[in-house]
Amino acid sequence: MIKDFFNSLYYAARGLRYIFKHEQNFRIQVIVSCLVAILMFWFPLSTREIILIIILITMVLTMEILNTALERFADLLKPRLHEYVSVIKDIMAAAVLLTSLSAAIIGVIIFIPHFIAWVK
Repeated sequence: MIKDFFNSLYYAARGLRYIFKHEQNFRIQVIVSCLVAILMFWFPLSTREIILIIILITMVLTMEILNTALERFADLLKPRLHEYVSVIKDIMAAAVLLTSLSAAIIGVIIFIPHFIAWVK
């Protein structure tokens, strides 16, 4: 049972390593997430704001992972065989974009008052 748990952790880490190595957007999102995490500790955020930011970061990174997994699976179907493969990939990319934009808007709403107070 413990061995199964550590095997699961190993496979998950291998998946993260793969996506980090092969997906530029994921690397960019991780860098932005790290910068946001630094700001989280720099400014006096409430516990609710911190929780919301952690949830948003997790959602964006998870959506990118799901997008990559679905793209790899769709590539097995050979995109040339059916136009829907391209449509499915575009829809998943749109889901990542929507999640990222929503996270960015919420992040701006949370951080702007802190930036204004810091400048004053």
